[in-house]
Amino acid sequence: VQLQAFGGGLVQPGGSLRLSCAASGSVFSIDVMGWYRQAPDNQRGLVADISEAGTPNYGDSVKGRFTISRDNIKDTVYLQMNDLKPEDTAVYYCKVTYYTGDTYWGQGTQVTVSS
Repeated sequence: VQLQAFGGGLVQPGGSLRLSCAASGSVFSIDVMGWYRQAPDNQRGLVADISEAGTPNYGDSVKGRFTISRDNIKDTVYLQMNDLKPEDTAVYYCKVTYYTGDTYWGQGTQVTVSS
């Protein structure tokens, strides 16, 4: 599977960005699609993920501000990020998990929140 992420960039505090990640290739049997992030000197951690059935799961720091969604026809996962804060600055990575348990990561996309 290939994962291509789009949508990172520079935004002011309080602003919004929308990330998308499109899967191609072996897309059958993808269970969970999601986003993780890693800031300098920090471990990579969950932002949000969503099951094939559409059940979302959010990291505590983004609840109420970020919304994850998924288009199973386009094999694409989206992350709408609102009310962005400087602490949201990180490289954001797309991840897919198959029903077999296999996981794949996309290339990262930089999100910078700064005035």
